[in-house]
Amino acid sequence: MTDPHQPGTAPGTDPADVEHRAAIAEALGKEVWPADRDALLARARESNAPDRVLSSLERLPAGTEFANVQEVSQALGIGTEQHRF
Repeated sequence: MTDPHQPGTAPGTDPADVEHRAAIAEALGKEVWPADRDALLARARESNAPDRVLSSLERLPAGTEFANVQEVSQALGIGTEQHRF
């Protein structure tokens, strides 16, 4: 049973993962997809993304196209939901 006084996170994530993924999503927006690393970095720089977001995006493999933040998160090893409701 979960503690009702603690924030809930989906299985496969923790609060830090959720926060990091949200920061990436906020920096990139909805209009950039699909995109490769260079396009994602360009968009993040345009939106004045925090250094942590930029350094994460720089770790993405070159030449790979990503369809959404979920795919970026998986490529970066950021925990993602295992089950969707």
